[in-house]
Amino acid sequence: AAENRKAVDPKTGKKKKVALSVVEAFTGSDETDPIPVRDVEDVLRLEYRSKLLNPKWTEAMINQGSGGAYEVSQRFTAMVGWAATSDVDNFVFDQAAERYALDEEVAKQLQKSNPEAFKNVVRRLLEAAGRGMWSTGDETL
Repeated sequence: AAENRKAVDPKTGKKKKVALSVVEAFTGSDETDPIPVRDVEDVLRLEYRSKLLNPKWTEAMINQGSGGAYEVSQRFTAMVGWAATSDVDNFVFDQAAERYALDEEVAKQLQKSNPEAFKNVVRRLLEAAGRGMWSTGDETL
């Protein structure tokens, strides 16, 4: 929706930066330490590298069965949501596709554990490509 898009800065002609702080992940060393405010893109990169693209996290989700597959699916939905309102690096989509949809073993596990979650992973990747959020080749799609 248009109301969810970042406004354009009239001085630079570029999208305005979105900043946020995540208390759970970035608290200071004590109560007097301020919680840093970071660009949303930086926070997303950290989140995707530490969870969705992390092989240990992937393995843990696969081992959890249906619930883990659901969690993976929800991360893909959130990733597309964030990509609609900010910049999600192309490498995130590339590596997420490689790890969950194109890796035959992982894909089989997700399909077995929760077929609807796996379908959502594929749908979100196709949606991201179709909406221009992810630039990839036809062979990947």
